[in-house]
Amino acid sequence: MDGSTRILAIRHGETAWNREARIQGQLDIPLNETGQAQAQRLALALLDEGIDALYASDLSRARQTAAALAAQTGLDLRLDAQLRERSFGVFEGHSWPEIAARWPAQSEAWRRRDADFGAPGGEVLQDFYSRSVAAFERVARAHPGQTVAVVTHGGVLDCLRRAASRQSLSAVRSWKLGNAAINRLLYSPEGFTVVGWNDEFHLDGLLPLASNQDEPKPARA
Repeated sequence: MDGSTRILAIRHGETAWNREARIQGQLDIPLNETGQAQAQRLALALLDEGIDALYASDLSRARQTAAALAAQTGLDLRLDAQLRERSFGVFEGHSWPEIAARWPAQSEAWRRRDADFGAPGGEVLQDFYSRSVAAFERVARAHPGQTVAVVTHGGVLDCLRRAASRQSLSAVRSWKLGNAAINRLLYSPEGFTVVGWNDEFHLDGLLPLASNQDEPKPARA
């Protein structure tokens, strides 16, 4: 293998709030029963990937997902708060319809993917993007020529995909961010490159998977 870092970027398993379409942000919501089953399937699917290092967000849903992989591989799990989901401030704990009703102007700015917007008490999108991409760059640079698994959140993975595909923050998302799905990238001095995205083959037969509920539907034109 050359000096490129092979990255397996993984969204955490399902939570009850994913199922309810309720915004989690940085609230510490654990995996539900389906999420725990997804984590076990994920761990088995990655056994032969030759993973050299394992990282995860320190929030429970990511930590629990990664712990299943750590148990199967014997790897030490390295927790990193910089891999946390975006903070959504007052939006956290609410559904999309509740947010639209209580904070209509702020909800529209969120749906437009305004890079300078942050919910009251929350994180500005541009700042979140910078944090997320920098965290993955730091991990990748620490493991040249190796394979690294990183368990994180839908919003973080959205930022990573945009960085790899050179898409703006305002562009409407056209890719999936499935719970416990495997996203494959390479990192070199030129940046990130997507190799494969949203591999869910290992989850066949489980209950229907939640979409990324921390990402608002785009505003209508």
